[in-house]
Amino acid sequence: QVQLVESGGGSVQAGGSLRLSCAASGYTYSNNFMGWFRQAPGKEREGVAAIHTVTGGTSTFYADSVKGRFTISLDNAKNTVYLQMNSLKPEDTAMYYCAADLHESGWYRVDSWSYWGQGTQVTVSS
Repeated sequence: QVQLVESGGGSVQAGGSLRLSCAASGYTYSNNFMGWFRQAPGKEREGVAAIHTVTGGTSTFYADSVKGRFTISLDNAKNTVYLQMNSLKPEDTAMYYCAADLHESGWYRVDSWSYWGQGTQVTVSS
């Protein structure tokens, strides 16, 4: 059974940084996608970033709103995917969710993913 556990959320001031972690069990990263989504109060869940691992390399994908500020990466040995968030803005405030197993096209679509974590809260104050 796949389990995803997020950690690393917290409260920071605008311009600060946080690194989120998602530890996976029962799931292998090889030839698979992992992703990060977020959901602010009163808004729909939106794709933030995704990473695709294949033999010989990885591909990464980002929402336009976080390009140049967020970096997704993974540590295969630890079965953990990370989201490094720099230059945080108040509009980045949301619950952040880890997702695994992209089964349809469109990494940014909630319906494309099979497994979800419980989320970790990120709050950015101005």
